[in-house]
Amino acid sequence: MPVGLLGRKIGMTQVYNDDGVIVPVTVIEAGPCVVTQVRTVSRDGYDAVQLGFGDKPRRLASRSERGHVADISGRRQKQRAAAGVEAVPKPDCEPQEFVREFRCEDGSHGLEVGQVLSADAVADWRFVDVIGTSKGRGHAGVMKRHNFSGQRATHGVKRVHRHPGSIGQSADPARVIKGTRMAGRYGGDRVTVRNLKLVRADAENNLILVEGAIPGPNGGSVVVRYSAKNRKKVQS
Repeated sequence: MPVGLLGRKIGMTQVYNDDGVIVPVTVIEAGPCVVTQVRTVSRDGYDAVQLGFGDKPRRLASRSERGHVADISGRRQKQRAAAGVEAVPKPDCEPQEFVREFRCEDGSHGLEVGQVLSADAVADWRFVDVIGTSKGRGHAGVMKRHNFSGQRATHGVKRVHRHPGSIGQSADPARVIKGTRMAGRYGGDRVTVRNLKLVRADAENNLILVEGAIPGPNGGSVVVRYSAKNRKKVQS
């Protein structure tokens, strides 16, 4: 079962498909991704693959981050070795900026620690899910946050054109109902866009093109995973 890739959003453009129709696509720098850990049921209680993307400068990496990917002969590591605990394999690479895990079933991924995945790992996929962090917009009003139409710009409406209007009732129940849409923090949330068509995969430059838009700004980190919702469509 395929796992996925980590990457970085480059931006949007448009390309021609096989039918000569122009389609909007998002360019993602997917890989190279290093397999930093392999979780097993016997040791961790579940099966998963941990991937890392982007080398982090050592001067900015903590000791725990460096020890996660390489042998630094730490005190705890020596104590575990003296107690006869088997050491966990390390990929022996630079600390990674973006690290995420992909759950698997029965260890069916077939990957090993230190293995490097590139864009060709998803070249045979037709549909993908892309997970990213949406753009943070700070404290926003109801027109921007919830697409309210605002109040009328006519007589009787004075300097309240973008206000939300009434938010509660009278004597009964005399309170604001929970979940009422109001102004507040907008954006900066984890967003998953499902069933995006994979248009092209360029293994030489580690680029993949997906049809449509994905969350986050240009340069934001994203997770590309196999779209399980379209599994039957892919098999057919």
